[in-house]
Amino acid sequence: MQTSKLSKTELFERVSIPRALAAMGIPTIISQLINLIYNMVDAFFIGRTGNSYMMAATTITLTLTMLNVAFANLYGVGGGSLIARLMGQKRDEEGRKVSAYAVRGAILLGLSYAAVVGLFMSPILRFLGASENTLGFAEQYATFVIVVGTTPTILALTLAHLLRNTGHSSQASLGLSMGGILNMALDPLFMFVILPKGQEVLGAALATLISNIFGVSYLLLAYRKASARAPLTLRLGQARGLAREHKRSLYVVGVPSAVLTGLFDVASVCVNRLAAAHDDLVLAAFGIVMKVERIPNAVNVGLCQGMMPIVAYNYAAGNRARMHAAVRKARLYGLIVSGVSIALLELLARPVSNLFLSTSAEDAAGALTTVSFAAAFLRVRCLAAPVQMLNYHTSFSLQAIGNGRDTMLHACVRELGIYIPLMFLLDKLFGEMGLASALPVGEGLAAIFALWLLRRAFRKSANSGLE
Repeated sequence: MQTSKLSKTELFERVSIPRALAAMGIPTIISQLINLIYNMVDAFFIGRTGNSYMMAATTITLTLTMLNVAFANLYGVGGGSLIARLMGQKRDEEGRKVSAYAVRGAILLGLSYAAVVGLFMSPILRFLGASENTLGFAEQYATFVIVVGTTPTILALTLAHLLRNTGHSSQASLGLSMGGILNMALDPLFMFVILPKGQEVLGAALATLISNIFGVSYLLLAYRKASARAPLTLRLGQARGLAREHKRSLYVVGVPSAVLTGLFDVASVCVNRLAAAHDDLVLAAFGIVMKVERIPNAVNVGLCQGMMPIVAYNYAAGNRARMHAAVRKARLYGLIVSGVSIALLELLARPVSNLFLSTSAEDAAGALTTVSFAAAFLRVRCLAAPVQMLNYHTSFSLQAIGNGRDTMLHACVRELGIYIPLMFLLDKLFGEMGLASALPVGEGLAAIFALWLLRRAFRKSANSGLE
């Protein structure tokens, strides 16, 4: 369903909740899946070499890549949520100033991150778990994907958030998807045709860089076109007129959203370091699993991102019943997706793991060991899908109503208070299988806290007359 066929007022205020969630959520889910696939494509084609050290290197650099998402959330989620609430209050001119401030901030943040990684690349990668066997491959990938490519990536993700929160979900999703589809085509070309054998990681990095530049170019055009109808602008000078209260509102939501994703990356660093302490093959196996388990997560995050503008708009407009209906429906759909994913991954753990690493290439023995580890880890970690959904759903719901304090509290308790300590404890007690089991246990405990937190936040806002 195309959101362009509906006015944004109809979409946010009057269309049935299932139809509105479909209009906003389906394009976002498709975009999430395509971008997940294109992130996985690098691992898939690298896996065709049968080189577990190349696979481990992409696992290490995934943490740096995911920080792009955290930085984009700062201005994309923070700015997008605020713009949606301003739209609900019919304050479009202020929304335009917010959009200019968000775009400018995303560009400056991207340039700063690229500079830091470029200056301190080797020690950063070693801290993330790189060994002598994997450091060279990791440096190849990080140079082009992070140092050169991080600014267009952060800008693209930020533009997509802002477009989505003003009702232009299809355009946002198309822009991100186009880059992903191009990467799928360029990966084998650069890895196996243009560059010589042994340079597959470099080829994957170049393909990703070109695809990201193409994607951000399209999104800039779509954003400029949407600005004729939505409170968006590329006139960055308008950011200077943004009121202090709006800057505060942006950061109140954006900072916790960035911290949430950043803490997820910290947890991934801990997994990588603990896994690498066992063996590089264990690290490679966790790299495979962390890519596969992102499939249901991508669907659920896309669903929650589609829900967020509907909740934010109706929260600001005072339509409490419609806001709660959107929250409940999104949660139900996400739990259904999670249940189906568990059934499929339990059944297909071994063949799915085998897709990411050839067991008939140069290092067949190492590849077979890696795939066996990955299948075992996947059967345990996939059990986390429903409770992960509840945690994502809570975070997006809190961000939608501008509740940054509870978003931050949830993020810190979830990762720092529960999951990371459990990771070290269970790894020490039960080895690599304990490390794998920390995810479902930790996410389950965090979900209990999340449900209580969300209920409390809604009750407080109702009592204060904000809804």
